[in-house]
Formats: sequence, C-alpha cells, structure tokens
Amino acid sequence: MGDRPADIRIRDFEEVDTGLSPGEAIAEAERCIQCKKPLCVTGCPVCIDIPAFIHKVAEGDFRGAARALKEQNMLPAICGRVCPQETQCEGACVLGIKATPIRIGALERFVADWERQDGVELPKTARPTGKRVAVVGSGPAGLTAAADLARAGHTVTIFESLHEAGGVLTYGIPAFRLPEDVVRAEIDQVLDLGVRLKKNHLVGRSVSVDELLGYDAVFLATGAGLPAFMGIPGENYNGVYSANEFLTRVNLMHADAFPEFDTPVLHGGRVAVIGGGNVAMDAARVARRMGAKVFLVYRRREEDMPARKAEVLHAKEEGIEFLTCTNPTRILGEGGCVFGLECVEMSLCDLDASGRPSPEPIPGSEFTLDVDMVIQAIGTGPNPLLVSLIPGLERARRGNVIVDENGRTSIPHVYAGGDIATGAATVIEAMGSAKRAAAAINEMLSEE
Repeated sequence: MGDRPADIRIRDFEEVDTGLSPGEAIAEAERCIQCKKPLCVTGCPVCIDIPAFIHKVAEGDFRGAARALKEQNMLPAICGRVCPQETQCEGACVLGIKATPIRIGALERFVADWERQDGVELPKTARPTGKRVAVVGSGPAGLTAAADLARAGHTVTIFESLHEAGGVLTYGIPAFRLPEDVVRAEIDQVLDLGVRLKKNHLVGRSVSVDELLGYDAVFLATGAGLPAFMGIPGENYNGVYSANEFLTRVNLMHADAFPEFDTPVLHGGRVAVIGGGNVAMDAARVARRMGAKVFLVYRRREEDMPARKAEVLHAKEEGIEFLTCTNPTRILGEGGCVFGLECVEMSLCDLDASGRPSPEPIPGSEFTLDVDMVIQAIGTGPNPLLVSLIPGLERARRGNVIVDENGRTSIPHVYAGGDIATGAATVIEAMGSAKRAAAAINEMLSEE
C-alpha cells in the first residue's frame, strides 16, 4: 500500500496508508497459490478461511470475498489495519520462504472498505433461543463475542463504561492508523445483528453485580487499562503521562483540539516517550502531530523492539528521534513541572527469558535529556475495577482473571477473554480468545 508523504501527514490525523485499488487487489490475490494445507489459516487467531476470500478477490467477486471474511470475523476493516499479519497469517505464507508473502492484511482491508462503501450485507442469525448474555466491555473481545453469540440466536447486551464504544480501538489507537469512521461502521454492523449496547454503564455502579450475574451467561472483556510505570523518581510532576491517559485524552476526548473540546492535554515542546512497542509508537506519533520534537527512549536495540516494523518506519519518517540502548533513571522537575529526563546508556548482555538481550547500565554514561513532557508506554495490566467486585472470581497474582482454554472462569456461567484474561496482547489475539469463549457459552446454553 502507498503512504501519504510524511511532511504532510504529521500536520493532521488522517490515515497514513492509502490502501489498494481494485486492480491492485486482484493482481495481489492472483499471486495466491491456493495451498492444499493453508498455513495462513492456522496462523490466524480467528481462523478466517483466507484462501477462500482471496480466491474471490482474484475473481473480482468482492461481495463473495466479504461474505467469506465475515464467516469468522465481523471486524475485517479493523483487523486489516492493526493486526500484526507479518507474524501471523502472512508470516506463515509459503510464498514468504523465497519471495514476498501474500499481503493478506491489505486484501482484508480492501474487501472490508469496498463493502462498507458499496453496501453492507449482514450474515444470517439463528432463531431466537430465549437466552440472555451480558458482555462487559465493547473492545475487540467484547464485540467479537457479542457478534458470535447474537448470530447463534441469543439476546446479547453489551455494557460499556465509557461514552463511546470500541474500547482500545477507540481510545487507544490513533485515527491515522485506525480511522474513527471505520471503527464506528464495524461496531454498527455488530449492533445490526441485534446486539444491544448500553454506554455509560459501569458494572458495579450503574449496573449491580447481582443484576449482571442474573443473565444466563456473562462474558467479561474489560481489557487491560491499568497503566504500568517505571517507579523512578519524579513521576508525580506535571507533564508526566501514561500512554494510556495521553492517548485516551487525544483519541477519545479530542484533547488536541482544546478548548474546542472540554478535555485538555499538555502540548509539550520536547517530549520523551519511554518504550518500544506499538503503543509507544502511537504516543510518539501523536505528540509529533501536536507539534513536539519527540524522542523515543528504549533500553534495548531497535531490532529488539516489539513494535511492528511498519510502525517503526513510519515513526522515523515522521521525525521521531530514536534513543536506543538508553534507560531513564529519573524525571527532573521544577515548580511542579518536568524540565528533563536523566538517562543512562545500556550494554546488552546474555539473553533473558524473552529471548532478547538483557540490558545492563554502563557506569559513567549518564546524561540528561532536555524535555518538558514524559510519556511512559511500558505496558498495561488488567482493569481491576469490575473483577474485584465479583465474589468467587479467581484471579492470578497480576490481577488477570483465571480461565481455562475455553474462557471459563471459576464461576460456572461467567467467562472472560481478551486482555483481562491473557494480559496485554494484540487485537486479533483478544478476538481469538473471545471466539473460543463464545463457542463455549453457546455450547453451555444449548445444553441447558
């Protein structure tokens, strides 16, 4: 796919990737050799019949391709944009051994965008079963479970604590990677299956736990919205944000346009973003669009970053300065506000449990980075608000809900999936766990 020029796109929040044309999509689909044992399908957490939808694209039957996609995935335009295909379906493509793998994500995005513009066709739903299912959270896991359960004929209600649906798709991923209208359109398709959405409903407050547990089944999909901090001195100064707060303020509450919108956010002139994942790239690129000089501080090498390579490339093109093998040790402040970030250079030694080099400080390499804003993007944990209110719900040491391979919790009719069960993961992995849980819920309700 083509990209908008970096010097233009850093001035707005319009989508960076420009997508495929119909001719490009057909030409790309024609490269697929239609393997008898398609490894791309096993590489997909939601098990889309990838050869089937690509074959339809090659024939120019975009409507048929959309039907094939939606057999397993009601959020194809989202997945086509944010899934790490290079390590999943495309990473398993046999063409990648000697050539370029099929650009499955670009084709998925093309088909979903085509259908959205040419008229959406919803999949069929089963006859009503009379069973009621509550889904807590409207992120990728909650939407996926709700769609599958509604298609099975159950009456599904989603409880969302925020004023907009979508979870991390709405508050966490910037519009230049995932446009708001794309998210809204795919949420609407889930609702058109008959799913009810109750926004501004915080379970335990707006809705009692007893009312929640009165449903025939409950699916918890509250995500991992609790930010992690390094625990270094100075984190209480004004101008220190978690990436979660910073992105939520801008993406969901339009803080970049204050005072046109009610929520403000600091416009730093020189911003340090700590971390090397996709969230760090998102925070850095948002700060850049707000006019800042941005430094990305990461304690390992660039090749060790967990972020997608495309996001790293885009960040570099947009002028983000990478300070690798560098670790912050202290945030400096005066008058309650940030004025610097003390750092130390790191050497990389033996491999750690993750298979990456273990960083160690280099004595005497300390230096101060001149910044007036610091954003920490070093991970998140499970949202503790709801799960602590449900009696008998077993949790692990880090707060995530303990589930079996099908998402069952310690409470018989309560299931969980996505980041609340697995810890912070990708959108598509959350959707995969939600589909397994939805299948188990459907089986349980069918037996009843």
